[in-house]
Amino acid sequence: MSRIFFTRPLPAPVIAAAEASFDVEVRQSTLPMKPAEMRAALALYDGVLPTLGDRFDAGIFEEGGHRCKLLANFGVGYNHIDVDAARACGITVTNTPGAVTDATADIALTLMLMSARRAGEGERMVRAGKWDGWHPTQMLGLHMSGKTVGIIGMGRIGQAIARRCHFGFGMGVIYVNRSEKTLDFDARRMDDMKALAKAADFVVAAVPGGADTHHLIGTEVFRAMRKHAYFINISRGDVVKESALISALGKGRIAGAGLDVYEHEPRVPDALLSHENVVLLPHLGTNALEVREAMGMMAVDNLRAFFDGDTPPNAVN
Repeated sequence: MSRIFFTRPLPAPVIAAAEASFDVEVRQSTLPMKPAEMRAALALYDGVLPTLGDRFDAGIFEEGGHRCKLLANFGVGYNHIDVDAARACGITVTNTPGAVTDATADIALTLMLMSARRAGEGERMVRAGKWDGWHPTQMLGLHMSGKTVGIIGMGRIGQAIARRCHFGFGMGVIYVNRSEKTLDFDARRMDDMKALAKAADFVVAAVPGGADTHHLIGTEVFRAMRKHAYFINISRGDVVKESALISALGKGRIAGAGLDVYEHEPRVPDALLSHENVVLLPHLGTNALEVREAMGMMAVDNLRAFFDGDTPPNAVN
């Protein structure tokens, strides 16, 4: 029976499903693995189920002689794994696309609404006992219905966000993407991010992480945005040059931001914490029990297929 290592605790049904097919060991810490732990996992187990924060970079694979033949990543994003280095060692990498799409899109809409309607700021006021009652000009925000959303990255998640905005809020949709998309609603592809930023009331980052998108969004985009517009990030923290966002907020170039991810997670800069017009969530994108179970079951399916001698359904290399 193949030995499988889970780098974090997962929902009980996922562990039970894995134990039906494998000899499973579950690491009980919720913190990212340290380099020595990752090297040991590669040496001691046939398969490893890692997740965000477990940085399997090229240096982790250098020693060679790995028993591990599959990294079944828990999550759609796998920029924490050097896929080329894994392939060079004969290690397959898989991920869990699809299961996270709707949940992540829901968080994007949550951030859009919370930012535009100043919900976080309002809750802090109430909890602090500073609310003195309703009046006509209190905490005026931006009405979201009928506005224009600009989506950077029109993959599964970008399209799910766009549908919610279009069908749910009657919003116009513009986007930038490497290729034109055939969609079941009206949407206009823009020439570049700067053109998108100039035309949108909400700019939403929905691209995958990785070297190709590192600091994709920076000063030029924020300078082009409308002064009343909001920036939303549900992709990966390092897609955004955080210092450029902080500068834009500090200079009042944009109305605010809603963030679920950060460039150096879990560290959140004091400069972001100090802005009342920034909504900050602790990477809640897929934090629903049924979603995490679905992600786990997809990872287990990848493990089963691989060790049964079949091609895993979600191989990325």
